Amino acid sequence: MKQEKVAGIDVACKTLALAMRTGEQTGKVRELANTASGHQAVIKALKSAGVQRVCLEATGAYHLDLALALDAAGIALMVVNPTAAKRFAQALMTRSKSDAVDAGVLAQFAQTMPFQPWQSPALPALELRACARRLAALVKARTQAKNQLHAASQTTSTPAIVLADLRLTIAQCADQIEQLRAGACALIDADAALHEVFTLLNSVTGIAAASAIQIMGEILVMPADMQAKQWVAQAGLDPRHATSGTSVNKKPHLSKAGNRYLRLALYMPALSAARHEKHVSGYYQHLIVDRGLKPIQAVCAVMRKLLHAIHGMLKARQPFDGSRFYALVETPA
Repeated sequence: MKQEKVAGIDVACKTLALAMRTGEQTGKVRELANTASGHQAVIKALKSAGVQRVCLEATGAYHLDLALALDAAGIALMVVNPTAAKRFAQALMTRSKSDAVDAGVLAQFAQTMPFQPWQSPALPALELRACARRLAALVKARTQAKNQLHAASQTTSTPAIVLADLRLTIAQCADQIEQLRAGACALIDADAALHEVFTLLNSVTGIAAASAIQIMGEILVMPADMQAKQWVAQAGLDPRHATSGTSVNKKPHLSKAGNRYLRLALYMPALSAARHEKHVSGYYQHLIVDRGLKPIQAVCAVMRKLLHAIHGMLKARQPFDGSRFYALVETPA
């Protein structure tokens, strides 16, 4: 019986480690450049060896061009969550960590685990995600500069030049944010599909242009056939339970084993909606008053339910309906 050939590719900023595996044997790991020519060399090697499927780990933005090249070449590809790859390596009791070892582990992952084919996102969605993530970095930098300015202003020992530099940094970040948001809005206006999603998201009280850009940048690159529960897991908003026998019974908490950008994008909209949208506010109060949740726990629950609502809105192509989010209980007169 002919044995299946698989491959694992460990992606770094400048290099790729390619390991091909047949049965119980992993071949010598090859190192190639993480460039367009390197990607073509990987494709040639995979096709020459008759590899049937490939596994690589999601590595920031470094894996994306390789994944697109493999997909365009018709090679069956699976992109795995780094946490899943790490846990798999631990299950194999891998004692060392290097690019070559990681590539071998990914090859075993492709051989052992159920294959989930990677779906290439549309180019406008990828462009919007790049804008959204750069915006997130700029907002974080501006917040850090504001905090530093506040701390520096509390003491007379801080020279005026330092205060001026911090104010300049804040102003520059603000200008960059404004320009980048304008560019993101231009991308959205130029694409009918993006514009439709943008309009639907803006129907939610608490989601304005800035939040819509951040949310769209993350959800639109996910496979179109994902269910709402999978979105929640992808965002790391699913509860993690820790129980064992009679001695371990911890309270559930967020797994956070997912996309931190999506969690961040949902936080302020959930907080705003809990204050200003009556149905979301009713749900928020129900969680605190009737179920005894702390405010931050209630906000996280609103984030999770809001993500479910967005999934339903996009699937039905219908604007937000608060009555479907939470039915308010009418108090007797």
